[in-house]
Amino acid sequence: MRDRRAGTARVLLVEDNRVNRLLLARHVELLGHQVEMAEDGLAALARLESASYDLVLMDIDMPGLDGIQLLERLRAHADLRELPVIVTSAVEGMDSVVRCIELGAEDYLRKPVNVVLLKARISSTLERKRLRDQQRELVRRFATREVAQNLEAEGFALGGRRVQATVMFCDIRGFTSMVETQQPEDIIELLNTYYTLMFAAINGQGGVVNQIIGDGLMAVFGAPQPLAAPGRNALLAAQEMVQMAEQFSMEQCVLGRPEIRIGVGVASGDVVAGYTGTRSRATYTCIGDTVNVAARLEAHTKLTEHSVLFDAGTRAQLGDDWPVVRLGPVQFKGKRSEVDVFALSLPDGSTSFDASP
Repeated sequence: MRDRRAGTARVLLVEDNRVNRLLLARHVELLGHQVEMAEDGLAALARLESASYDLVLMDIDMPGLDGIQLLERLRAHADLRELPVIVTSAVEGMDSVVRCIELGAEDYLRKPVNVVLLKARISSTLERKRLRDQQRELVRRFATREVAQNLEAEGFALGGRRVQATVMFCDIRGFTSMVETQQPEDIIELLNTYYTLMFAAINGQGGVVNQIIGDGLMAVFGAPQPLAAPGRNALLAAQEMVQMAEQFSMEQCVLGRPEIRIGVGVASGDVVAGYTGTRSRATYTCIGDTVNVAARLEAHTKLTEHSVLFDAGTRAQLGDDWPVVRLGPVQFKGKRSEVDVFALSLPDGSTSFDASP
């Protein structure tokens, strides 16, 4: 990674001619950057896959894997496609240079390399990288990893697409009365710990937390990244959430603080997932009847002895080895048709269940 305080960058120099390689490396080092060298494209690819660099400065015309082929490999590599590349060439024709720019090269320097131009091109390229890294970090801070990856891969556009997914709602039981009896600082600390645990369980099963309101959260499984059985993933996450909430609650009680109990509702079916809002302020979410059912199921946990409830669409994704209990049809407010409600029956009293694929 680049040392921001010293203003230095780690540069990989790829050049098959030893004299050119040594002279160019010296020029780059005099600019204050760290340089490592590779004699051809294959050697460069091996280095790039084993270490982190801020910039690649490479020749186009090389034996074996040439500059164009190396760029093609980089752009097809999930972890290297954003790495900035400056190409150098003594080739008279511009076709190779144009092809490199089309493949994503940041800039071009003609051999013999002019030192003043070299400094300017490296500085501007590293500055663009810094701004891109800063923007990417902001996206990752305020969006989940999957949403950030979706933005990087497809870009931002308002609207959505219809997908098969699973929606989860979860909240803390009795949170309102808890707020009335606890100091605000203690509530913030509790919520931060609670969300750390819930996020770990949800993200661990491929889910995306797309909404947080107070003590409640909404998560989606199967969008933006598809899952073979999103309902199964959601229930595995829910079981882990209940288990971790119980362990957290025991620690709370030892400290003389309120116990923590959660309710989780899970529903599967068609949703429209995408970005809603405006060009200046948007969020990744999903809409559809599946969302409403999941919210109703979460609320219904308050009336049952079960912490996790789910619908028939989710039940259809589970194997026969899952200890499922059918609670029967329920007429939820605002729904025209009854919803078949299911829960997991764990007779040994545990909150986790290992259902191997």
